[in-house]
Amino acid sequence: MDEPRRPLIRLTDVKMHFPLKKTSLLQRERPYVRAVDGVSIDIYEGETFGLVGESGCGKSTLGRVILQLYEQTAGSVRYGGATLNDYAPGYLFNDVSKIASVGGSAEEIAEKYPDQARLAGGLLLADDLAGAARTLRENLSAVKEINRINTALHLCELKRDAYLESDGLTDSEKRNLKKTETKIDSLTDDLKRAETARGVTEAALNTLREACKAKPGYDRLQERLDNSIDLSRLTKEEMRLLRRDLQIVFQDPYSSLNQRFTVGQLISEAPVAHRMYGRGTRQLEEYTLDVMDKCGLQNYFLHRYPHQFSGGQRQRIGIARALALKPKFVVCDEAVSALDVSIQSQIINLLMDLKEGSNLTYLFISHDLSTVKFISDRVAVMYLGNIIELGDSDRIFAEPLHPYTIALLEAIPTTDEASNKELQVIEGDIPSPITPPPGCKFHTRCARATELCKTDAPEWRELREKHWAACHFPKI
Repeated sequence: MDEPRRPLIRLTDVKMHFPLKKTSLLQRERPYVRAVDGVSIDIYEGETFGLVGESGCGKSTLGRVILQLYEQTAGSVRYGGATLNDYAPGYLFNDVSKIASVGGSAEEIAEKYPDQARLAGGLLLADDLAGAARTLRENLSAVKEINRINTALHLCELKRDAYLESDGLTDSEKRNLKKTETKIDSLTDDLKRAETARGVTEAALNTLREACKAKPGYDRLQERLDNSIDLSRLTKEEMRLLRRDLQIVFQDPYSSLNQRFTVGQLISEAPVAHRMYGRGTRQLEEYTLDVMDKCGLQNYFLHRYPHQFSGGQRQRIGIARALALKPKFVVCDEAVSALDVSIQSQIINLLMDLKEGSNLTYLFISHDLSTVKFISDRVAVMYLGNIIELGDSDRIFAEPLHPYTIALLEAIPTTDEASNKELQVIEGDIPSPITPPPGCKFHTRCARATELCKTDAPEWRELREKHWAACHFPKI
């Protein structure tokens, strides 16, 4: 595997606790299901990150938290596929205001307000911090204005194209077309002015950065600069706009598809909603057919309904629906587990081909380690809400460190008679995620467990190069 690129998804101490009702009036504390209980991982651009574990370990919940389908209880999920400079989410304006109002040295501000330090970086050393903050705010405002104009311009262009595609226009439609073209010209002029304004603010920021470069500590502060977006701080509308970058393929290819929609409607619905194409246009139909072709769906499927297809074909429809928005990151949540074994390899090969062709990044969730080994670059093993081992796929399967990973591998059936391998079953039941055991959560089922495992949670350590595990007594 090539050296990984920048993190596309960065999770820091993410928790997802689902509240339960109290069982009695005398119960003091409200119980929670600790589905995800402190996960910190990076998923690199262009890789397939496998996530494995038994049912109920929190895999699917973690995938949904990353996509903000669930609002996490604690921690942060940062996305590096869109930059702050290009996106300018609203929470940045509050951060900029805070930069201008706080006192203390640059290092003190950076420690006290890490989110603001990520935004400002070396600008925290500016002689006039309030002035630097104003310039930064003006730059963000210019970006937001450019985004607004681009959206309005795109809508007008879609409307114009729909008119131009029509074989014949009424007099009323011709007048509307003229008005739309006039509006496009006006927006184009507005866009040029907005881009000029941004150029001025960018130049001012560059001047400030140059003035700060000579000051001690600039490099340290600049290293803090993180141009990724904190998904948990986005508004619903901002998250909706970013949703086209982050998609999911569900486990059940039947229940995840609206049975009243045709294949064409299912695939084209999202591109229309995200204003990529106008509804009913030739461009939309051509694009839909192109997506279908890439996913192995024949053109004549366009007007058929999901119930008319096999499970494998329905999953191809689900994949096509997710890929129609040209995402950068896709969660494959048990995407092949509901399919026949003979079909699973076809869908896996399709996912791999699409990844290469569209430069996708996958989070591939599965309880089937054989499938994960085949498709994944790196693998994380999850148990009762925690990641307990992480490493390159080949290393995880050849030299597992954690007793739980070893037990999962020993439970994989084999057809190799020469191996004389005896199928093993993991002893005991998974503890309740409401009241997980103290110490190492796996100690209740682990043959290596000692008194230390029952009282002290193991430290997350890099035991081999790029191979981490949380275990007091790993197999080294």
